[in-house]
Amino acid sequence: MTRVLVVEDEPQIVRALVINLKARKYEVDAAPDGATALQLAAARHPDVVVLDLGLPDMDGVEVIRGLRGWTRVPILVLSARHTSDEKVEALDAGADDYVTKPFGMDELLARLRAAVRRAEPVGGADGDGENVSLVETEGFTVDLAAKKVHREGRDVRLTPTEWHLLEVLVRNTGRLVSQKQLLQEVWGPSYGTETNYLRVYMAQLRRKLETDPSHPRHFVTEPGMGYRFER
Repeated sequence: MTRVLVVEDEPQIVRALVINLKARKYEVDAAPDGATALQLAAARHPDVVVLDLGLPDMDGVEVIRGLRGWTRVPILVLSARHTSDEKVEALDAGADDYVTKPFGMDELLARLRAAVRRAEPVGGADGDGENVSLVETEGFTVDLAAKKVHREGRDVRLTPTEWHLLEVLVRNTGRLVSQKQLLQEVWGPSYGTETNYLRVYMAQLRRKLETDPSHPRHFVTEPGMGYRFER
């Protein structure tokens, strides 16, 4: 069973989430503040985290950073903050998606399922059966089967969404992947215009993998169209 950690200090929202998640056969833990959330995450190892940003003891972005220090668990932010800057800050800290309050339960559950899918292991062959599990550049190696990236002899820590974006690009090496295609493949079919997501995550991949992130060699932008991965 998929285990969900709900981090939320509003009892009515917690109750609604717990009822709906358990009805769909999820196991659920709940934390009313950031400190409890970090403790539960370490003890219970959830498969996905639903996180409110407005917690009584610390900002939710601090919780994201705390989790990202040791885990790549998908994080779905749930918050009343509406501005683009605040959403980008949460995504930049390592969140995988963002749902604004008030929210529809069906939409939240769909995004939660998508976040869990993105974190699942991937296969190691393309549609023609060719083994493409290991992709090497002069600076780093992508192991699609193991879901790992190695750079300078070390594993590079990627969030599930960073990994999924990288995977789509690598599986289309040398080909232009449109913004809409990337958004729909990584975030889901209801996405297609949230290009700020791509901007944030491409910047993160470049910081982690490019020798010179300001002049990327491998993650190439095709202005107004999309992105291309080059070896």
